[in-house]
Amino acid sequence: MEQTQTPVRKQRILSGIQPTGTPTLGNYIGAMRNWKLLEDEYDCLYMVADLHTITVRQEPAKFRQNAMQMLGLLLASGLDPKKSVLFFQSHVHQHAELAWLLDCYTYMGEMSRMTQFKDKSAKHADNINCGLFTYPVLMAGDILLYQANLVPVGKDQTQHLEICRDIAQRVNGLYGNVFTIPEGYYSKVGARVQSLQDPARKMSKSDAEDSFISVLDTPDVIRRKYRRAVTDSLASIRFDPENQPGVSNLLSIISALTGEDMEKVVASFEGKGYGDLKAAVTDVTIETLAPIQAEFARVMKDKKYMEEVYREGAQRAGAIAERTLQKLMKKIGYVAK
Repeated sequence: MEQTQTPVRKQRILSGIQPTGTPTLGNYIGAMRNWKLLEDEYDCLYMVADLHTITVRQEPAKFRQNAMQMLGLLLASGLDPKKSVLFFQSHVHQHAELAWLLDCYTYMGEMSRMTQFKDKSAKHADNINCGLFTYPVLMAGDILLYQANLVPVGKDQTQHLEICRDIAQRVNGLYGNVFTIPEGYYSKVGARVQSLQDPARKMSKSDAEDSFISVLDTPDVIRRKYRRAVTDSLASIRFDPENQPGVSNLLSIISALTGEDMEKVVASFEGKGYGDLKAAVTDVTIETLAPIQAEFARVMKDKKYMEEVYREGAQRAGAIAERTLQKLMKKIGYVAK
């Protein structure tokens, strides 16, 4: 008699993106595009991280609009809701519940060392709230709730992954094998996209408008922003981030969007000037974003489909989350429902 082999469970990935406005080209290259590449190989859950968003005051109607827009952009970037679980964080109540439990296993000193708390406190000095202080615990709960094996992280999130691992190991040390200890997932595809006006800084939608490309910018706006992008006076097209950060940033964008290695990209500009470089990065950006923008416009008109996606996503995510939450509550000693 032939023995049937138990299928090997795919490793699980959890990631989220806040609905704080239209994502930048940097968000697309660094995160959204890569999520699509992961969904065949991994068991993926992607959330619109709307609970995290309210550490900064939001205008309700705009907040709601941004959340729906973010879901639309995730779908437009190619994610398949049958392969990946797409959901709003706020629709899975276990996130907030687990965050409270983990707050009680996290120390004030650990939170006070979080560099992003210091940075955001400086930016929002009139609203230094408790959520801003403890949101790394909510982030830890997001990851641990789904027993995620891997978490896509950039350099600015490494500290949050470390505290997540510390909390998980602390709970496991007290109660046994409750949580999977997550590892960071560092994409082989992608590049860190810098500001067009200050290439020493990461591209951010919170900076001046000409500093970033939005994934919904029109071709005319994209052309204008790249024309104004900072280069230098060296009149040489080389990949040298230290001495030519502006030029190197534009080259990085071309390499990331075309998939060509940097050496080949640089060689294609031999004998050419900065005007040619800006024209090339403009063309490849417009060409990349055009199908995403067209699909986004189509998806956003189909309200019924959007609702089906986020309701089914919340149901699937909630079933996983509830198992983890009940497991921990039983270990702690809560009376079973």
